[in-house]
Amino acid sequence: MSSTWHSDSPPDPVRISPLGWVMVVLRGLPLAVTVFGGLVLHLALRLVERPLHGDHRPWTPWITRAVCSIALRLMGLTLTVHGQVMTHPGALVANHSTWLDIFTLNARKTLYFVSKAEVAGWPGIGWLARATGTVFIDRNPRQARDHTRLFESRLHAGHKLLFFPEGTSTDGQRVLPFRTTLFAAFFAPALRDTCWIQPLAVRYHAPTGAPPRFYGWWGDMDFGPGLVKVLAQVPQGSVEITCCPPLRVADFADRKTLARTAEQALCAAFDALSVDAPATHS
Repeated sequence: MSSTWHSDSPPDPVRISPLGWVMVVLRGLPLAVTVFGGLVLHLALRLVERPLHGDHRPWTPWITRAVCSIALRLMGLTLTVHGQVMTHPGALVANHSTWLDIFTLNARKTLYFVSKAEVAGWPGIGWLARATGTVFIDRNPRQARDHTRLFESRLHAGHKLLFFPEGTSTDGQRVLPFRTTLFAAFFAPALRDTCWIQPLAVRYHAPTGAPPRFYGWWGDMDFGPGLVKVLAQVPQGSVEITCCPPLRVADFADRKTLARTAEQALCAAFDALSVDAPATHS
């Protein structure tokens, strides 16, 4: 069975006005320069950073944060963050609505995404993900031991990991049930007593007059048309993040209990961010 979420109704048609196409150019060109210029700078600096610091990466994450923050501004999206990202070692978990999550979640805090292995081969996005230190894994319960070793290595390097327990993106109007596989790694003896998990609720608010799921990205939707739609939008919408209280792994009996508690906290925060109808928890 496919892990991709599909809506009961087809994506909303994309209609771009002449002004919209002008905005695509005015926003798209500086966005491309920012993203790929930042990538070149990142790779160049990494040539010096890696021999000196290995996996610790004290310099290059600042480039990633700056690029993502500038990208949101160029696209016209307003970002509001409620609360603080935890200082404890461990991982952050967030709901997944759109490709915009990469920019949104990286804009305020140094994070390292945990992503499915096939993303590494995607043109453009895959290159950026590899360069910025994304952790690529195969979501297979039989590889839990490999996940544990990989997470332990990255956490000992001081990295703050982030993964999407839903396992897929949606229309941004719901939170899917959490998959528990990746939570198991944090119950390893080397991690359980020191690691914490913090849920982050991410909610996109559609532009005035646009469908509520305007920023959603799901099913077989292509990246290119989605990018053009966002660049063309005037006025733009906004996005909010709520940082929920972190959960100490050692306080939970097993991965399923921890995942369920994290899911409940995230859902409550997600609903609180809604200015429309209550969210759907599928």
